[in-house]
Amino acid sequence: MATTASADLDFGNQPDLDRSLSAMVRRLRGSVILRIAGEVRAMIAAGKPVCNLTVGDFDPKQFPIPAVLRDAVTRALANGETNYPPSEGLLALRKAIADYVEREQGVRYPIESVLVAGGGRPVVYAAFRAVLDPGDTVVYSVPSWNNDYYAEITDAKSIAIEATQENGFQPTLAQIAPHLPTAALLCLCSPGNPTGTMMDPEQLRAILQAVVQENKARRTAGRRELFVFFDQIYGSLIFPPALHFNPLALVPEAAPYVIALDGISKAFASTGLRLGWTLAAPAIIARLKDLLGHVGAWAPRPEQVGTAEFLANPAAIAAYRTDMHRGIKARLDALYQGFERLKAEGLTVDCIDPQGAIYLSLRLDLVGRSIDGQPIRSNEDIRQLLLEQAGLAVVPFQAFGLAGDSGWFRISVGACSLADIEQAFPRVKALLLRVR
Repeated sequence: MATTASADLDFGNQPDLDRSLSAMVRRLRGSVILRIAGEVRAMIAAGKPVCNLTVGDFDPKQFPIPAVLRDAVTRALANGETNYPPSEGLLALRKAIADYVEREQGVRYPIESVLVAGGGRPVVYAAFRAVLDPGDTVVYSVPSWNNDYYAEITDAKSIAIEATQENGFQPTLAQIAPHLPTAALLCLCSPGNPTGTMMDPEQLRAILQAVVQENKARRTAGRRELFVFFDQIYGSLIFPPALHFNPLALVPEAAPYVIALDGISKAFASTGLRLGWTLAAPAIIARLKDLLGHVGAWAPRPEQVGTAEFLANPAAIAAYRTDMHRGIKARLDALYQGFERLKAEGLTVDCIDPQGAIYLSLRLDLVGRSIDGQPIRSNEDIRQLLLEQAGLAVVPFQAFGLAGDSGWFRISVGACSLADIEQAFPRVKALLLRVR
């Protein structure tokens, strides 16, 4: 039978086709972070020296996955664990997750409260879809990762609370409380992305207690209850004296309302294995399971088998974590100390001492100034200058919903070496010295 080469296919007028798609996908914006990352990859491919501090990922040469996990996944493949997993996740993995959470965070979830998914993103999507009807209100602080995109997808109304440097860009009860009576979903994240900062445990406790009280009033009035989406995907990546708390360890009464996200992506540098999980009330898990089942957002079976074996090995986890944390902290410290030295020399830089995750919050107060006679008008101008003239690739806080050209940027250290950082500072200093 004759075939037509793909080069000869006529796909018609592409703008016309695009106009025929749904209003939701046509208004949905692409990821700013991924756009910047593509720009950086092109520069690196062209042989230009770039210290890549953009995407929240890990270079396997710098941070390989745990050997015990790698070997367990490999064995699972060799043993024929290649068919569909159960839509809620393998029972052995769900048990291992419940045990892991109890050891790490002091909260015991029943097996019915554990759902496995193909990474963290499907969990976020499913939580928004399960809780929000079109027009419902979702409350979150900015800067924060992707809440605005998921609100767009679900046609929800966003209330973005602008967090401040004084609170590590984490929200406070005083900021959140006025919006609780009308909210359907409250989103929190600790350690924060993009900030690398922790929620104060007393603030978190107070917020959760306020949610419990709000829901008591709603039940009396016959209204739908308010839910909390708590992103703790970086919860094991913290640096003393900072501490991470599971919300239910602080306020057990909030158990019916908290949907928690976690996984192996960040904790074990395993972003490509696509395995995350959610912890919530069994009734919520049942609905999320159905939703994710229709999407087909399951974690691959070999990864589930291997992760179950790995999470049941506390010694392997501890050994890996020691090395990984040492490497992440060394890079964050090198950046923080380097920028503090530039600040001490009178250059207009500022940053927040990192508490967790793989991020450093950096401020370059350059908007309104000039370089070589050219005005610096925006964060985007600063980002381009850093990339093109100093070989330093960063992401502005606008990519995380923070409006205005504040000079704040996210720096991510999972894909760089200490040598990359050390070599970048002379270039950055030379650039900043040219600013007038």
